Amino acid sequence: MTTEQTATVLEWTRLRDEVCEQLRDRIIAGQFEPGHRLVERDLAEQFGVSRIPVREAIQTLITEGFVEVLSPRKIVVKRISQRDVEELFGVREALETYAAREATLRADAGDLRTLARLVEKARRATLSGHPDRISRANAEFHRHIIDMAGNRLLADLLRPLEGRLRWLFQQTDDPGQLWCEHRALYEAIASGDAQIAADHALRHVRENRAIALNLLFGDDRMQ
Repeated sequence: MTTEQTATVLEWTRLRDEVCEQLRDRIIAGQFEPGHRLVERDLAEQFGVSRIPVREAIQTLITEGFVEVLSPRKIVVKRISQRDVEELFGVREALETYAAREATLRADAGDLRTLARLVEKARRATLSGHPDRISRANAEFHRHIIDMAGNRLLADLLRPLEGRLRWLFQQTDDPGQLWCEHRALYEAIASGDAQIAADHALRHVRENRAIALNLLFGDDRMQ
């Protein structure tokens, strides 16, 4: 591949990622509601790009579970079902509990300082009352715990879920409580007791599962 071809590929990749991020953000923020039809031509005009990066961005969002194909000519924002939420939390329950345990065992002073900084960042975001800022800060906190765990396969498994995790962080009527749970998880990891950290992570996921189901589907079961 020539230098010019490489540059072209890198530019297409950059455009695809930018379009994907903007589409994802609009879906998470509720600007594109479930059932909203995504038309390549219209989106390409909105973003000032060709249809190719738009098409590739849509494929990524299909993989992430934000978009679905109803027919060859009809692609829409997916309506998240109760089963979708249940399955997502089931995966989080298993993987994030493991991540908290491994992060605690591997954490060094620098890791803990960064995690403490992210807890403070999430606190400031919570006080701002801005839903997107809050969800991004909380997702960043979780992402650092994954990084601390030092398991590349775990990171690869959870990375496609990050967008839906941000979306779920907005499905709460008490962001202050969410921040308190994250602070408690940080303190558990900082304590150096891997079992305590894993227990906190498990409880955190289960509590948020109940909240999300109640808000989205009127299901207040505490399972």
